[in-house]
Amino acid sequence: MSGSAGTQEGSTSADEMPRYRYTAQLAGEIEQRWQRRWEELGTFHTRNPSGPLATRDAVPEDKLFVQDMFPYPSGSGLHVGHPLGYIGTDVYARFQRMNGYNVLHTMGFDAFGLPAEQYAVQTGTHPRTTTENNMELFLGQIRRLGLGHDERRRIATTDIEFYRWTQWIFLQIFHSWYDTEADGGRGRARPIRELEAQFALGERATPDGRPWQELSRTEQHRVLDSYRLVYLSEAPVNWSPGLGTVVANEEVTADGLTERGNFPVFRRNLKQWMMRITAYADRLVDDLDRLEWPEKVKSMQRNWIGRSQGAQVRFELDGSAGDIEVFTTRPDTLFGATYLVLAPEHPLVDELTATGWPAGTDELWTEGAATPAEAVASYRRAAASKSDVDRQENKDKTGVFTGAWATNPVDGKVLPVFIADYVLMGYGTGAIMAVPGEDQRDWDFATVFGLPVIRTVQPPEGFDGEAYSGEGPRINSSNPERGLSLDGLDLDQAKKVVVSWLEEQGAGTGSVQYKLRDWLFARQRYWGEPFPIVYDEDGNPLGLPEDQLPVQLPDVADYSPTTYDPDDANSSPQPPLAKATEWAEVELDLGDGLTHYHRDTNTMPQWAGSCWYQLRYIDPDNDSQFVDPANERYWMGPRPELHGTNDPGGLDLYVGGVEHAVLHLLYSRFWHKVLYDLGHLSSEEPYRRLYNQGYIQAFAYLDPRGVYVPAEEVVEDAGRYFHNGQEVRREYGKMGKSLKNSVSPDEMCDSFGADTLRLYEMAMGPLDASRPWATKDVVGSHRFLQRLWRNVIDEHTGELRVSDAELDVDTLRALHKTIAGVREDYRELRFNTAVAKLIELNNRLTKEFGSAAGVPRVAVEPLVLMVAPLTPHLAEELWSRLGYEDTLAHHAFPHADEQYLVEDTVEYPIQLNGKVRSRITVPASADEDAVQQAALADEKIAAALEGKDPSKVIVVPGRLVNVVG
Repeated sequence: MSGSAGTQEGSTSADEMPRYRYTAQLAGEIEQRWQRRWEELGTFHTRNPSGPLATRDAVPEDKLFVQDMFPYPSGSGLHVGHPLGYIGTDVYARFQRMNGYNVLHTMGFDAFGLPAEQYAVQTGTHPRTTTENNMELFLGQIRRLGLGHDERRRIATTDIEFYRWTQWIFLQIFHSWYDTEADGGRGRARPIRELEAQFALGERATPDGRPWQELSRTEQHRVLDSYRLVYLSEAPVNWSPGLGTVVANEEVTADGLTERGNFPVFRRNLKQWMMRITAYADRLVDDLDRLEWPEKVKSMQRNWIGRSQGAQVRFELDGSAGDIEVFTTRPDTLFGATYLVLAPEHPLVDELTATGWPAGTDELWTEGAATPAEAVASYRRAAASKSDVDRQENKDKTGVFTGAWATNPVDGKVLPVFIADYVLMGYGTGAIMAVPGEDQRDWDFATVFGLPVIRTVQPPEGFDGEAYSGEGPRINSSNPERGLSLDGLDLDQAKKVVVSWLEEQGAGTGSVQYKLRDWLFARQRYWGEPFPIVYDEDGNPLGLPEDQLPVQLPDVADYSPTTYDPDDANSSPQPPLAKATEWAEVELDLGDGLTHYHRDTNTMPQWAGSCWYQLRYIDPDNDSQFVDPANERYWMGPRPELHGTNDPGGLDLYVGGVEHAVLHLLYSRFWHKVLYDLGHLSSEEPYRRLYNQGYIQAFAYLDPRGVYVPAEEVVEDAGRYFHNGQEVRREYGKMGKSLKNSVSPDEMCDSFGADTLRLYEMAMGPLDASRPWATKDVVGSHRFLQRLWRNVIDEHTGELRVSDAELDVDTLRALHKTIAGVREDYRELRFNTAVAKLIELNNRLTKEFGSAAGVPRVAVEPLVLMVAPLTPHLAEELWSRLGYEDTLAHHAFPHADEQYLVEDTVEYPIQLNGKVRSRITVPASADEDAVQQAALADEKIAAALEGKDPSKVIVVPGRLVNVVG
């Protein structure tokens, strides 16, 4: 909403304004001058132990690697919510730089992405052109904020030299397998050549038992490919025609739409690259305990991985030698299973589907089909059009009976076998035992199909709901003939008993399952990293040798994918790169002479570059390694002397939004662990400490149609809001383009200066909390800087107005308490409370020394140094005018003198029978006896006791005295 953006106090006219007053114009001049000066001096250039960015001087032992989450360069530019985290990390980095730390802080761009590609489809503009223009806009805006980045280290995922190493890392993973027996059973990645050697030497048997040498070249490829950490899989995927690409399950919303763009998603069988992230599931869960991350984020990752203890249970098929294997986390409820459900895609469905309906089959179970085969085929076609999210969220339970029956091992009862789309092949075995008494989805299905409900957990008295999933003793869970009874047992006891029984009977085993699925790692897009893979004449995928990297993205005339007919089984979506035939069809020598190969025409997902970018920040100019081991060890290696013996290493502070709590962080951790296993890294984790900043929110306004109107055009009148004379409704939400409530940082810099914007954003509230934006409040931060400027510089002459006077003891105490408090606040990222302390100190100095004599230098210099991380341009200017030639960016941050932190006296409130009746002031060194005597000698307390001795006196040192009469 529009409001005054004044930059001065009072009503002084422009003609009367002192010439040297700190205005937006002067602030802008100062800021541009110091930004040029920092660039000339290389102020924020950070030293490496080795390589091009090393110097002759040894690197300091104290180092700090602080990083912001990878931004995508949007064409719409930034609003004031975007820099919140960037300013926060800059304040922290500047503070630690002043404490002598070698600080690595830079920023790059996650520059591959769909928006530029969609724009290319619409306009024909090359995505690189759009992306580079957007990066220049972004850089202009963040540079104006004075962020202390080492510009030499800036990278973009679209840089050919960067994605060369992304392709190299892909090949490292492709040429690896996960040895579950390594490291005492913890497992680790090993080169695939070691597995091939085991087969060749006979140390490991081939799947069919034939000697390795008898297998054809293609057969050997197929065996090795089944072990690789990157493999091809033909499976149902999420196809989005609107985006022209496949998207991962994680990129589909609860509404069955793409996370980016809200396009419909359909299921389609397609051969795709997958990454075996599931091999690392246990390590990804267990190592969370070693990280300094918000507990909320750890919980989100644990839930996403979804490690579940349970049992694999075998249900024998009636009239068949086969069985259905089910994974359940609740084997204690086996007696409550009344039917089985298979996912429509389950491979057993064709085998077990009966030729005809068994006698007495309920018509509800048949969908009106003449045979089970017809019913199953029809249902499968309908299920194939739904996304996984649709299938799980759909409350209208549908399914069809297969005509098959299976036997429950614990009680011998025969259960009908259905297929239903609420069961997914992606979790467990793709089959469930349905227990409607304890699972609401099963209850809903049983209700629709008239299936029985058996409770096996006793609900509490008065429970009148449907499925009960809470705690209680087991009931209806006994079969004396089979020697099994769970009745009366609690959950843990019942699980142990039934799993032991299943293993004894050969009917099942204890098991662990995960929700985590392997990572779908291919996109039918143009604007992404090409795969460094070619296919031979037999269709075998081959990794290119390192000397043939990078595989550069070719130019194409048409950026849109080839569409396909979903009703044509032979039709398949083709990515844009399939049209670049001269690039896709190549003659290469891969060791067997010049041979024809076909390139992979998919591209990597946008996640690829963001999985490892922190490693390239460390060594951006290295053309022989993706990172020098010495540099990686210095910046990211474990520091047990600082973080304990269980320290996994990683960068020191990672700041970004909680929206990346799962996917980006999980994928990055996975890649990092593979590279660690292969000996390329000393650190086991990429991010030792994580901090989630909050959001800046703002009022938004809707007209009577429910359409958002520009917030800056709304005016307030008597508590009501109007846009072009029409009343509008106000709401509150995250600042952004869609709500038309964005405020540009450029606008704030023009009106107040970048330092004021930096200060206001840090003062608004705790960094990890969301906070409301109010342009009218920015003036308060600007006035503080004006008062600070006025305490050092004469507004009329521009001369220095500090004095050489000494400070009295009370002011010294105030100064050193501020130093101690601000140091602690900066260290703990409590920037809002640091600002409050600095304002309080400046106000005190203004009040005490506001005369012409000026504020004593002994107070001004530490104050300027303390505000420097928050408002670096202003601080540099004042520091220079105080007579210092060098930048203060590396000047020592003030230290508090302990003698001024100890109070000479302490005030004690005195309670008499629980009520405060008086207060006394005693020397801080007074012991309990002296405090008690002083309290009893107080006039008010003595009068209230009327000469009587109290029954008890309790002294709480430093806090209070409690007298009981």
